[in-house]
Amino acid sequence: MNKLLDSFWRATMYCLHPRVMVLSILPVVIMGVLSLALGYFYWEGALAAVRGSLESFELVNAMLHWLEGVGLGSLRLVLAPVLLLFLAIPGIVIATLLFVSVFMTPPMVSLVASRRFPQLALKKGGSLMAGIGRSLGATLLAALLLVLSIPLWLVPPLVLILPPLIWGWLTYRVMSYDVLADHASAQEREQIFSEHRLPLLGIGVISGYLGAAPSLVWASGAMFVAMAPILVPVAIWIYTLVFAFSSLWFAHYCLAALEQLRMRNSVLAQASSAQAATDLIVDELAVKPLAQPAPGFPLTGSRPHESP
Repeated sequence: MNKLLDSFWRATMYCLHPRVMVLSILPVVIMGVLSLALGYFYWEGALAAVRGSLESFELVNAMLHWLEGVGLGSLRLVLAPVLLLFLAIPGIVIATLLFVSVFMTPPMVSLVASRRFPQLALKKGGSLMAGIGRSLGATLLAALLLVLSIPLWLVPPLVLILPPLIWGWLTYRVMSYDVLADHASAQEREQIFSEHRLPLLGIGVISGYLGAAPSLVWASGAMFVAMAPILVPVAIWIYTLVFAFSSLWFAHYCLAALEQLRMRNSVLAQASSAQAATDLIVDELAVKPLAQPAPGFPLTGSRPHESP
């Protein structure tokens, strides 16, 4: 628990570092431009498709007629845009996470290592391609879990539990590998994952719940759909800061765990070497024959024979 809290506060303070603030701009610019470009070219077509799908459901039509009967007919106009915005959230979150992992995590890990762990050797147990493959595999699995869990979101408690858990698991899988890719060997990385699996998963889940903060922006977007071109970049920036914080949290925790692991392994190696040296000396003494007295000389402690 102390390690979690220590790395948490350190990650919080590092988020205020000028270098981290500057790095957070790049994913926002890329994702903002990409989102606005996709919205410009495909918004009307996607909106028409969503409206057509909604009109094909009798239950939705009955609900809309009921809303018109109680004087809330204007909600019909915003239902399709709001639904389309919410459908875009998973894609925006996943893309932001991958951008943070690629563009922000390596320099932030270098920042943490240079300031806190300058003596930590680089063993290069991971690679960029392996990290990308691991991230894509985890992302596809998380997206599948999200789609399969959508019916369960209708149960009020589960909508507050399942999505953050899935985002947290995805964050744990992506970030924990990336922060150890350069410094840890493959064996050290697997040992840290084995010994610290629950704390690392806890960091991911807490980060997943922190990722619910942009929901406030989307809630505003439900009321002011016309402000979506402004609200989308703001939400992306908040997602970027959340994932940057989680990356720093993983970096502080994992690098500290790696340092302790190497210290422990060094002590064990020295103890093993000392024990091996002791065993070797004992074995040599056990097989070495006792020294025999030279011929014609009496044993030590005996008196020589005196001639009469």
